[in-house]
Amino acid sequence: MSINQKRIALFEQDLQKAFELKHLLIEDESHLHAGHAGSATGGGHFKVTIVSPEFAGLNLVARHRAIYKALNTHFPHEIHALTILAHTPDEFWP
Repeated sequence: MSINQKRIALFEQDLQKAFELKHLLIEDESHLHAGHAGSATGGGHFKVTIVSPEFAGLNLVARHRAIYKALNTHFPHEIHALTILAHTPDEFWP
């Protein structure tokens, strides 16, 4: 198991604690940013697709803040950059 696969498992645990998850996909996009100056910290680039009823009534900024709060212990050492797609169950069509 790679270091980023281990990191993803930890991210999943933290998001499961914070939200009632209907869908969660965390993708390692670090390979797309090889040589990027920010990657020198060792943190990876990840994309999170998350579906939770807790996002109902929250605007995009509030949803992102909630996710950053759930993952706050992982910045900047494990996560250098994070792309977030946050939806309610009604908004999500896989």
